Amino acid sequence: MRHFTLKQLRYFTVAGELSSVTLAARKLHVSQPSITAAIRQMEESSGLQLFVRHHAQGLSLTSSGRQLWARTRQLLRDADDLERFTLSLGEEIAGELRLVAFPTFAPVFLPQLLRRYTETYGSVSLHCDEMIQGDIVTGLSEGVYELAFTYDLQIPANIEFTPLYSFPPYAVVAEGHPLGQRKRISLRELIDYPMVLLDWPQSREYFLSIFESRKLTPRVAYRARSLDMIRGLVASGFGFSLFNTPLTSRETFDGGRLRALWLQDDAQPLSMGIACVKGVRPSPAAQAMKQLALQTELPAAALDDSEAVRTPSQ
Repeated sequence: MRHFTLKQLRYFTVAGELSSVTLAARKLHVSQPSITAAIRQMEESSGLQLFVRHHAQGLSLTSSGRQLWARTRQLLRDADDLERFTLSLGEEIAGELRLVAFPTFAPVFLPQLLRRYTETYGSVSLHCDEMIQGDIVTGLSEGVYELAFTYDLQIPANIEFTPLYSFPPYAVVAEGHPLGQRKRISLRELIDYPMVLLDWPQSREYFLSIFESRKLTPRVAYRARSLDMIRGLVASGFGFSLFNTPLTSRETFDGGRLRALWLQDDAQPLSMGIACVKGVRPSPAAQAMKQLALQTELPAAALDDSEAVRTPSQ
């Protein structure tokens, strides 16, 4: 059996990821016959069928193909790490760094951090996505992303989490809400009013568990999957909501106004931090990002309504 080249493995991996020779060729800026030839040579050399060809519908990996695809992705990541390490010799940090962040917190913290990073490490190509927790964990585990900025919600054993900030939950109401002149409120008082719930997995369970831990049941009247939509519904008088992300602006897109009410109850805070896969040596670019994040304070606007936010002692 002949040896596979890194180029063949990369062609095979991208074709498997996109389930298409055409899309793989477009992404890699090579011809379609080059992708097809690489796959054919791998199949002939190994004696395995790696793909099922679907007429006019692309490709799908066979069972053997999927096992090889997973190992190949790891091998290519190691090769990329070696290249980045070589580039970093002589204290140069370069290469590509792929990040992912939880959407509710990303706008508060990341823009300033990314600006400082690019100013310091201009040779690094940054790529950053926003995803909910389950997709973040999957992306880290599969090697799509090297670092994540997220909360300590259902972190599996294979993920290492380093806390940065701790945020307690608080209630948000419209400025003209009957509770709008209060500064603090109890959960028992809140359940007399309708609730607007951020309907994401993990987030939904977290906010509802705050009531359930006290044997209380909120009256969920509206649900939304966008934080800006939640803010707008609350400001328009449809009910209260629970947040833990700092309220950096009290004004909504449609001109409504919000008020933050701190909870009198001792509710469990969430920690926001950096997540990565355990046991995987970070690239120099990732290590530099982690160190910079540990040194970065929240913007002043994020602290205006967040009296209980604390920075970690590092």
